[in-house]
Amino acid sequence: MLFSSTIFLFIFLPCVLLAYYGLLRSIRARNLLLLIASLFFYAWGEPVYVFLMLLSVAVNYALGLVQARTRRRKLWLVLTVVFNLGILFHFKYLGFAVENLNALLGTKMTVPRIALPIGISFFTFQAMSYGIDVYRGQTEVQRNVLDLGLYIAFFPQLIAGPIVRYNSIAAQIRERQVTQEGFQEGVCRFLRGLGKKILLANNLALAGETGFRLAASGEISTAMAWLGAVAYTLQLYYDFSGYSDMAIGLGAMFGFRFEENFNYPYISRSFTEFWNRWHISLGRWFRDYVYFPMGGSRVRKPRLLLNLLVVWLLTGIWHGAAWHYIAWGLLFGVLVSAEKLTDFPRRCQSRPVRWIYTLVTLLVVLGSMVVFGARDIPAALVQLRAMLLFDGAADPTAALFWNETRWVLLAAVLFAAPLWPLAEKKLPQNTPGRLVRALVYAALLLVCVSYLAMGAHNPFIYFNF
Repeated sequence: MLFSSTIFLFIFLPCVLLAYYGLLRSIRARNLLLLIASLFFYAWGEPVYVFLMLLSVAVNYALGLVQARTRRRKLWLVLTVVFNLGILFHFKYLGFAVENLNALLGTKMTVPRIALPIGISFFTFQAMSYGIDVYRGQTEVQRNVLDLGLYIAFFPQLIAGPIVRYNSIAAQIRERQVTQEGFQEGVCRFLRGLGKKILLANNLALAGETGFRLAASGEISTAMAWLGAVAYTLQLYYDFSGYSDMAIGLGAMFGFRFEENFNYPYISRSFTEFWNRWHISLGRWFRDYVYFPMGGSRVRKPRLLLNLLVVWLLTGIWHGAAWHYIAWGLLFGVLVSAEKLTDFPRRCQSRPVRWIYTLVTLLVVLGSMVVFGARDIPAALVQLRAMLLFDGAADPTAALFWNETRWVLLAAVLFAAPLWPLAEKKLPQNTPGRLVRALVYAALLLVCVSYLAMGAHNPFIYFNF
């Protein structure tokens, strides 16, 4: 079930909200309702893998209890990590590992074809954070299996984040309040995310996909290579940040506050800043559970370089079982490491140099998204080569997509800067101002529903991760 679907918008969500506020009063009853709704939400698209979700909840619950009752806590922490990574490896990386072992060793082992459970990378990382936080003493063990199940399976952020840390939400599971203003802001946040997804990401998707398809065939013009790259780079941002906005908004409707996951990354002035603004929850997860335990930046430069490259290698692998994801992760590992080791551009005093570096950052990010979204490394190299060579040939396919998407592209570029919150701040905080704001969001919902009624292209990219 997609957030951007009519069945979610007009059946599932209203029914859950009606039961949550109209029928139930106690926090335990509401938590149980949300858990049942979350399992139903996941089972709608993954009826078999809902049992995998239940297994994850049961095992992580049991391991947490054992950690709280034994002195050999490190052993049970290791078992927690092995169990969760084992699930992730089996479903996401086993086929990739066997395929590469065959290529390396010349063997003929059967490559397993295992369907990937939606959102498995997100909920396994959340489950691991619970076990690690219990081990560190940063949170109390959860003795109510239903509450732990709600944390792992909560439907707003279940299948595409943000990755919620257990110690940031434990108190909210036990007690939370929803104000009228908080609920209204949650609705507005959800609608902003829905607009990003339906009006921007979906309308850019076909141009980006066409660029990758032509690159994979080895025949792509410079015009289509650039148009496809720009369209996909913007699509990926609006698709994922739109989902995060919807998740944060849905959480607010039920009284939960999730951390931000995106902060206008395309206005960044360096690669380090870009990754402080892009997929923030994943970056913080690796920082707290991998980078800091390895020593962080309080080590000598060779070890610092190793720590950074390990984190970025894992970041690439987290996104997918393919060499182009690994190459993408290591590329940013090298770039961020270079900035960390040289302290550039933070120490640079020349404004022209800083502006040039900002442009270079944006162009490199654009190129990296080609590596990220391509079918494989050879296809990515074909598209990057076409972007660099400037063949100047007329391309009717590029012209067609340009004519169809140029206004969407312009809107996507403009709203990649914080124009929307700036415009909202300019509205007067009186009755006419609130009425204008309500009418804008009502119109946004109406337009989005109209697109859905027309059967618009509507996948979520990060469901694959």
